Parts: sequence; structure tokens; C-alpha cells
Amino acid sequence: MEEKKTLHILWTNSDLHTSQYMVFMYATNSMLKNWWDNVTVIIWGATAKLVAENEIIQERIKIAKHAGVKFSACISCATQLGVLDEIKAQDIEVVAWGPLLTEILQNNQKLITI
Repeated sequence: MEEKKTLHILWTNSDLHTSQYMVFMYATNSMLKNWWDNVTVIIWGATAKLVAENEIIQERIKIAKHAGVKFSACISCATQLGVLDEIKAQDIEVVAWGPLLTEILQNNQKLITI
């Protein structure tokens, strides 16, 4: 059986242009053009606040999800920034990403950090 091509994008840069023209452009096109079988965007740090408060980003998330991109947020970041409820309301998974990121790195899986 062929192994699935999986990419994780660790999104920590809350700059709106970087978010739109790198994170969302690449993640969405990766699924639409079948560059990757699975793409997960990890919302970490300041991006949690951006996701919670910015309507442009919220719309981009909907478009990317429709293309098949998965989103998951760091629960510690969301809680400390006071945006946990807003992120959950967008139907975004919220988990403890420290151990999961460590596993990705230790297993030499594909990871882009933005």
C-alpha cells in the first residue's frame, strides 16, 4: 500500500499578508492540485488571536477546509490568549500540540514553519 504524503504547516507568523499569500495559498493549492494527500495547518502562538479576530482569515480557513485542509490549534496558546471559544466556534480542533510537534520532528515528517 502506498504511503500517504502528509504535510504539516506550523503557522506562527500572524502577518496578514504572509498568512494569505503563503500559508493559505500553499495549503489550499496543495490539496486542490494533489501535491499532498493530507495538509494540516497548526495554529500556534499569535496566529490563534488572528484566527479568532480576523474575518478575512476566517473566510480563508473556510475556503481551505472546503479544499480538504485540516486545521488544528494549540490549546495552551488559545487559552492563554483568551480565544479558545472563538477558535472552537469555527470548528477547529484544539489540542496539546507540544507532544505532537515533538513526534513530527523526531520522526522526520514533512513540516514547514511559517
